[in-house]
Amino acid sequence: MSLHELLVPTFTQMLRAMGGWLDKAQAHQGADTDALLSNRLAPDMYPLAAQIRFACFQAQEPFYRLQDVALPDTLLAIRQQGWNANANPGSWVQARECLSAAIGFLTALEPSALDRHDRRTIGLALPNGMVFDMSPEQYARDWCLPQFYFHLTTVYTILRHHGIPLGKADYVAHMLAYLRPPGATPA
Repeated sequence: MSLHELLVPTFTQMLRAMGGWLDKAQAHQGADTDALLSNRLAPDMYPLAAQIRFACFQAQEPFYRLQDVALPDTLLAIRQQGWNANANPGSWVQARECLSAAIGFLTALEPSALDRHDRRTIGLALPNGMVFDMSPEQYARDWCLPQFYFHLTTVYTILRHHGIPLGKADYVAHMLAYLRPPGATPA
């Protein structure tokens, strides 16, 4: 399986699932949806607004790093907005636009772009000064996917914790594409 085949469908289907959660939240909250953006699970965690932005950032970041291309200012701005979400959570409309842009980015990617990488090491420097050196495959498996799922699951959990009626079917809505009709035999 190529890195594109692993990452693009995974990120796209889960961001679409998150869009469904946000739809449910909006239907449940009505006009007071912006207030949800400041909700969090614990006092030392980022709020919902940040988690949405971080999930969108994490879904796009690998495609630059894996191609050895600097992160664009627009993507860095999403991360910065996440870091600043305690003071400025933004609006529900902005959160939805961020999500829409991330899905648009993923669906526009050229399928072979990630598979042209060489065997170079990806150096991932964190703001605290730590640097991780990984192969492209290690980076995708051990950093990209866990980071993305952490923020994605946190969005789900914050919404659920604050009364949005979500269940497991909302989390894995993409699985309905594989559902065998009642009475059908396996292929």
